[in-house]
Amino acid sequence: MPRPRPQPLVHGLYGWTPAYGYRYIHPANRRAFELLEPVGKLFEKIGEDEEGEWLTIRYDEQQFLVRPELFKEIYHAPKFSFGDSVEEVMPAPGQYRQFGLVSDVFWDDATDTATYQIVQHKRKLPRVFKSSELQTD
Repeated sequence: MPRPRPQPLVHGLYGWTPAYGYRYIHPANRRAFELLEPVGKLFEKIGEDEEGEWLTIRYDEQQFLVRPELFKEIYHAPKFSFGDSVEEVMPAPGQYRQFGLVSDVFWDDATDTATYQIVQHKRKLPRVFKSSELQTD
């Protein structure tokens, strides 16, 4: 059972690629973390062990143990986070308003902004939304 989310949430980037080597990722999480392709994705920091050796970070419904050296905290909290129920503010003319749950949060370091992908009826929508294009429903 996943641990409860700490409040306030700490968000950050984990810019790991296989070129860094696997010592940064706990052996139990290596394959899943590599498949996630973490670069540019915004994680929630859940906690760390008492020795400060491992961080627990969360992406959507997955949790990973990683070394803290590569975690870069983001100080501008995103407007939405994983599992938030959202809907499109202004759909294109003649289109239905999109709605669903936030499943992916991407971070643009250059602009300090997040974008979001949502799941609707267990299907990930191909479109990526800006914060201004969504509201809680």
